[in-house]
Amino acid sequence: MKFIEWLSNIDRRIIFLFIAAAVAIPILIPMGLPVKVSPQARGIYEEVEKLPDGSNVLIAFDYDPAAAPECHPMAIAFLRHCFTKHHKVIIIALWPQGAQLAVAALDQVTREFDVKYGEDYINLGYKAGGMVVINSMGTSIPAVFPSDMEGRPISQFPIMTRVKSLKDFAIILDLSAGDPGIPAWVAVANSIYRRPVGGGCTAVSAPQFYPYLQTRQLVGLLGGLRGAAEYEVLIDRPDKGVRRMGSQSIAHLVIIIFIIFANISYFVLRRRERREAAAGGVPGSPR
Repeated sequence: MKFIEWLSNIDRRIIFLFIAAAVAIPILIPMGLPVKVSPQARGIYEEVEKLPDGSNVLIAFDYDPAAAPECHPMAIAFLRHCFTKHHKVIIIALWPQGAQLAVAALDQVTREFDVKYGEDYINLGYKAGGMVVINSMGTSIPAVFPSDMEGRPISQFPIMTRVKSLKDFAIILDLSAGDPGIPAWVAVANSIYRRPVGGGCTAVSAPQFYPYLQTRQLVGLLGGLRGAAEYEVLIDRPDKGVRRMGSQSIAHLVIIIFIIFANISYFVLRRRERREAAAGGVPGSPR
């Protein structure tokens, strides 16, 4: 009973310590927990995989640093898959900080592959306007992005001789944290220009995009950190997504255990209080 009393009055700092350990240990010592791949993640993978080598792929970085823990591992996985297939990757951003996040992703991935800026990939940077920008790209990309992120004319890059409008892309992959994001790309690139669109988004926003999957307006969807981990498994390159999923799973388990113990201690102590109240009652007194 003393243990139950201690448990009911446990210092919250002890709980925080357990949670911190549950998060840190799987990152420092990968546990190799299995990751089951969803049909939504496999849909994007198969769509990219079946493209002829050297196809044009557009990746839109429509997220900010707040969503980076979930979306950035997806970006790394997308880039690795595209470069493995020797696809030509054109990057844009409809969010102000997206272009710089793309630079960080490219700095990491391009060191792993024999790719050259301007020939195998290019970062066209950020453009304000959301759906208007996408619609204008359907007519002419050079008119919307006359220069790359560094201000150099895109006409000097060989990769841009292959791309004049949205119709020249074999697939569009959007990493979305809000608006503009997946809904805008679906409404314009898919509905108007009939381009396949795949998406990656934060876990909390994923359910709102399921109708797009059912109507095939999205070829697939990565939802949150789990989606990133699933794609890493598909390309056989486990990285931060898989490691962080281990932390997330163990942390959730620790929280569940504390919830169970808290409920047990509550009902045990409540039952004891009722017994003591009944034992201390005066005979003949009103109830």
